[in-house]
Amino acid sequence: MYPSSTVQPRYPLSYTYLHRHTAKSSSLPMATASCWFLVLVWVWWLPLTLAAGTEEQQGEGCSSSIRKCGNLTISHPFWLPELETERSCGPLDFEVNCLDGTPVLRSSGNLGFAIIDISYEERSLHVVDLYKEEDFNHSKSCHFPRRNTSSKLPLPFKVNPTNLNLIFYNCTKPAGHRDTTLVEMRCGKASNTFVRAGVRYDATRDYASYALQGCNAIVVPVLDSSADYEQLIRDGFLLTWVPPPARKFTDQIIF
Repeated sequence: MYPSSTVQPRYPLSYTYLHRHTAKSSSLPMATASCWFLVLVWVWWLPLTLAAGTEEQQGEGCSSSIRKCGNLTISHPFWLPELETERSCGPLDFEVNCLDGTPVLRSSGNLGFAIIDISYEERSLHVVDLYKEEDFNHSKSCHFPRRNTSSKLPLPFKVNPTNLNLIFYNCTKPAGHRDTTLVEMRCGKASNTFVRAGVRYDATRDYASYALQGCNAIVVPVLDSSADYEQLIRDGFLLTWVPPPARKFTDQIIF
C-alpha cells in the first residue's frame, strides 16, 4: 500500500529538469543559425540589388554613361542614345543628340538648344538657341522672334537668373521716339520693330514695366548687354537644371 499523501510523479524529477533544460538549450543554436542565414542572404542580395539599380539607371544594354560629343563630355544626368540598340539610357528630358559634333538637347528639337558648355558642379548649361541663330543668319527679311525662349524649355530646365534679357517689340506704329534705349531692328525704317537690351532677369517673368502701347513683346535671355542683338543671340545664354529623381528598384527576390 502507498501512503495516501504521496503522489508519484509521472517522470522522475531529474528527468523533467534535464528535458526542459535540454530543450531550451537546443533552441539557442537554432535561433543563431537562423540569424546567420538571414545575414548571409542579405550580404548576397545587396550587391545584386545595387547592380540591378545601376543597370536600370544607366539603361539595360547601354554602354558607359560617360561619352564624348565634339569637345564636350556627356555624363549623368545627360546621355547620348545608343544608335545600334535604340535603347533609352536615361531620363528623356536629358537625352542629347550629337549632330555633326554639336550636342543638342533632344527635348528642345533639332533646332532647339545647342550645348556649348556644361558645368556639372553648378548644374549649369551654356546654350545657343539654334532656331533664332539660324533665322538671323539666313533670313533676308526682318526676323521677329515668335515666342519667348522660356516657353521652349523642357520641364527640368530654367533660365539662369544671372542672364540679362533682350525684349523685342513689334509695333503697329513707330515707337522710337518713346524711349531712347530702343534699338531699331535691321528691317527698314518702316518696319516698326525694335529691341531693348540690358533688361534684368525677373524670376516671376513680370516685365509689364517694359511694355509699350501698341506693341507685341518677346523676351529672349542673353549673357550681356549690347546694341548688337544678333551677336548677343549667337553668344547664347545660361540654363540651370533640376536633377532627375532617382529611379526605384524594380527587381525583387522571393523566398
